[in-house]
This record gives sequence, structure tokens and C-alpha cells, in this order.
Amino acid sequence: MTSAAVPRALGDSPPRAHSTDDLTHVELTHIEKRIENWIRFGREARETILDRRRRVLSYRPGSIFAFVRWAANDFGTVISRIDIVRAVAPGEPYQTLPFVRPGGDILLKIESWPKVERVLHHVDAVEAAGIEPHEVAPDHWRHVASRLSAGHEPRPYTAERHQAWLKRREAEA
Repeated sequence: MTSAAVPRALGDSPPRAHSTDDLTHVELTHIEKRIENWIRFGREARETILDRRRRVLSYRPGSIFAFVRWAANDFGTVISRIDIVRAVAPGEPYQTLPFVRPGGDILLKIESWPKVERVLHHVDAVEAAGIEPHEVAPDHWRHVASRLSAGHEPRPYTAERHQAWLKRREAEA
């Protein structure tokens, strides 16, 4: 039986980086006020509960998801980061990322809570426009990363931009 055959039961080991399935696995941990990793958006193919504080969400190649990581110690926040990642197919190049196996195509990488919050507000605006964030053009997430890194406001993702992306994606298929 391969690791892709059935979701694992409580206490089984999580999917390994070299598992035989084609999925990208993201391990989420939640320890109140210490470690809080969560998915802001994305359509997972599978969820595996490891224990009451940890679970693994798995994504098909081409899926886009936002992975938020926050951690603190006795002195305050030590990391706050958001990554918007495209899950890759086997054999496709990828970047490594903690808690993401094997890794992915990182479309956006933002650190520090004020900037992370700006990205989250941008995601909210995309949803308010009636667009699912995981359906947004990958180039737009790169644009958001570049603009925020330069200290500028990213352009809004409009219904017109989204329709253009959908037509371009259809033409490329």
C-alpha cells in the first residue's frame, strides 16, 4: 500500500518528502500563542489528522494555496510570514519551504506582520470582488510580492484581469 492509498489514521507518520503520490503536503501545527500555521486559501485534495495539534493538507499539482506561519516565544513574535505557493508536478523544479513537502513554486513570500496583514487584506479584496484567491493568475501574486517588497501598493485584481487570465490559460491549454 502506498502513502497515497488512504489517509493516515491518528498517530501514523505524516507523508514523506519522497512519497509516491503526486501531491504537495503541508503540515499545519497549532499550539495556542506559540505556533500557529494555517492555510488562508486553497483547495486541498486530502486532509490527514495527525493529532489534536497537527494535520497535513495535500494539494494536487497546479493548485495554489496561501500558507501563513506565526510563532512566538516568551519575548514576543519570532516569525510571521505568508507564502503563496503553486503545488508542482513530479519532475518540475521547485523551491523548498519549511513544512511543505516536497516544496513548491513560491509566488509570494512576505515576512513581518504589517506586510503579512497587507497581503491578507489584498486576499480579502479579491474575495470581495467575487473571485476565489486560488483561481487568481499566478503572475498577480508575484506582482503583489514585488510591489510590497518595494513599499508600494499592489494593483487590485479586478474581474477584467481575471477574465483575461482565464482566456490566456484556456488558450495555453
